[in-house]
Amino acid sequence: MIRERHIPVLGPQAVGFLEPKPGGIYVDGTFGAGGYTRLILQTEDTKVIAIDRDRSAIAGGFELVEQAGGRLTLVEDRFSNLAAVCAAQGAIPIDGVVMDIGVSSMQVDEAARGFSFRLDGPLDMRMGGEGPSAADVVATASEADLANIIYIFGEERYSRHIARAIVAARGEAPITTTKALADIVGKVVRHKPGEIHPATRTFQALRIFVNAELDELYEALNAAEQVLGPGGRLAVVTFHSLEDRIVKNFLNDRGRTGGGSRHLPEVAQAAPSFELLTKRPVTADAAEVAANPRARSAKLRAAQRTAAPAHRPEALPHWPTLASVMGAAR
Repeated sequence: MIRERHIPVLGPQAVGFLEPKPGGIYVDGTFGAGGYTRLILQTEDTKVIAIDRDRSAIAGGFELVEQAGGRLTLVEDRFSNLAAVCAAQGAIPIDGVVMDIGVSSMQVDEAARGFSFRLDGPLDMRMGGEGPSAADVVATASEADLANIIYIFGEERYSRHIARAIVAARGEAPITTTKALADIVGKVVRHKPGEIHPATRTFQALRIFVNAELDELYEALNAAEQVLGPGGRLAVVTFHSLEDRIVKNFLNDRGRTGGGSRHLPEVAQAAPSFELLTKRPVTADAAEVAANPRARSAKLRAAQRTAAPAHRPEALPHWPTLASVMGAAR
């Protein structure tokens, strides 16, 4: 019996779209606290391959592995590598993929991880612990690169002012804690009572940048398309407009059935590899938002794989990367 503990945002709805079937094999691309996995395993004889790049999340899932009695495999890896993970498990094709994009509540609630401006801790933000930290980026990136990062990944209209303030502040003393950075941003961004914390978008931008989250999402969507069998389901929960736009555009592109008009010839294109199950995103109801304020911004999109071959993988957009920014800083 799989005991239900953590219920992820839009969890029942997302797993509902997967329609788990006895004997089916499913991928939880963002294991976290195991909420989606638990819901899937409630269907008899299902098997789950759960992936997380955060070693602490994998360690926290060992109890669930024991409860699942051989039906759960935990893999420490990036969810962009889910095709390779499934191949290594001999599990292609699979019946469903679920992904919850972004930082988990466990990561935010642990001050030492440096994700939260509400809890003072080291300015880290790395999900997997490897590579440059947010403090490294803040310490070495140029003012122009900082402004681009905060504007592109945080959609922050005061990005240039924030970047200028960061460069000025680091000239006085290193910015090594979440509180120090939040205080700097708070002096620049106008804020009214009831609005989001002035540092919200800057912290979001640095987290996405440090972990290459949007690149990861692009690659994970392409990987899911490759491993899902005909009739397999994909369900993705996002928490801000950048992520949702990527998922929406990917599924719309893969679900497109025709082109052209009576004035222009039909454009040759690959057969649709997905059939949309959500024409509009599913959002949390008032009860879920009241129980978990994080659900307020959540959007769920789902689609079903057709029998058509996978399309050519999406090319990644040209935006700042850790390699380009940190390389230029050296």
